[in-house]
Amino acid sequence: MNIYIGSDHAGYSLKNKLKVYLEDFGYLVEDKGAYSLDETDDYPDFIIPVAEAVAEDKESLGIVIGGSGQGEEMAANKVDGIRACEYYGGNLEIVKLAREHNDANILSLGARFMTEDEAKDAVKIFLETKFSGDERHIRRINKIEEGNN
Repeated sequence: MNIYIGSDHAGYSLKNKLKVYLEDFGYLVEDKGAYSLDETDDYPDFIIPVAEAVAEDKESLGIVIGGSGQGEEMAANKVDGIRACEYYGGNLEIVKLAREHNDANILSLGARFMTEDEAKDAVKIFLETKFSGDERHIRRINKIEEGNN
């Protein structure tokens, strides 16, 4: 499975650590930037390319990282076909439910609100949890998608 990953300056360090973590598990990781630490960069420049790649490659997933993860989630969700969820610490059940119930295809992480280990735990759950495929969840996702047209 391809994993697309991107971050701004606030998520840059965590992104680089997560790339190694993912590659160690055998995932193919494509980094959409940032490629250097630049405190003046703008997260949409890196997050939108991740979202576009995931939307095009239906079998892939994405991980985007910023300070809070909020703007990154909003930017990703502007791309048709994307269902980004956010995690910034706390109960990991929310990540599992985002995959099981909403077929989330991008995980947005708030680097300033979690440890590296918490981020790794969230990524592991996100990648290992499958969409339930329940009719009620499919119906709801279809309603979301119809709203984008």
